[in-house]
Amino acid sequence: MKVVRLTRWSEFVEQTEALEGWAFRGQDSARWPLVPSLSRRLLQFAPQPHLWPLREARAMRIFRRKAHIYLDDRTALHDDLRCLALMQHHGAATRLLDFTKSPFVAAFFALENASEDVTVFALNTPDLWQAAPTFDPSLTRSQIDPRVPGHFERYFAGNQLPVLWFGEPSEMDRRLVAQSGLFVVPGVLDQPLDSILDGYGGSGRFLTQFILPLSMRDEAMRALYRMNVTYATLFPDLDGLALSVSYELEAIWERLVEDYERAHPPAPAQP
Repeated sequence: MKVVRLTRWSEFVEQTEALEGWAFRGQDSARWPLVPSLSRRLLQFAPQPHLWPLREARAMRIFRRKAHIYLDDRTALHDDLRCLALMQHHGAATRLLDFTKSPFVAAFFALENASEDVTVFALNTPDLWQAAPTFDPSLTRSQIDPRVPGHFERYFAGNQLPVLWFGEPSEMDRRLVAQSGLFVVPGVLDQPLDSILDGYGGSGRFLTQFILPLSMRDEAMRALYRMNVTYATLFPDLDGLALSVSYELEAIWERLVEDYERAHPPAPAQP
């Protein structure tokens, strides 16, 4: 994996501008490996990899059995990728990795709650489109497409094949559309994405990690705010609007300070 350490926001803009068609993922710690939430959950609470397929299948089965109570349209539950996307949307741990076609959306998610250096991963999806793992060149993206009935069970659920697929569900929700989102689906849960990509001929060709220092946050968040990249636009609902208010606690415009100082002049000095 190629690692690029940046110092200024303008460097991030310049570097990512050249990555036409790539996909991006922001994480608010540069120390975290690139693994899905399901991997982290299982490693922490169920460290028996041979049982992971059973645990994942049970979680999906229980969700499908009960989620219909809350859904007007239940068709998503019959499609493996749409079902996983729905689970992910509402906070379940899944094997999906959220990516976006926008480096700025990825940077927002990395920096918004940052308390240390953060990272944005860039995935070379144009080169990966026709790529396949060296152990079986027939396992191209189109061959393992989890949108095809039966393919999730065949290529992913067994947690045996170090492959990956990227793309969008057959139907997208509002958040996925607003975030220019797509998913990366790994075939194994016990390897980070860069290790899987090593099996495609080397992760250095397909994956770049940009490390953004915490000192960049103020400059970057102001720039993203001007681009209208906020929780309110990325989560087009009341939850997103409420989350977006957090940044207003940081942003104090000069005219507001002037108005406040005009209304609250300092007390005259005592003789």
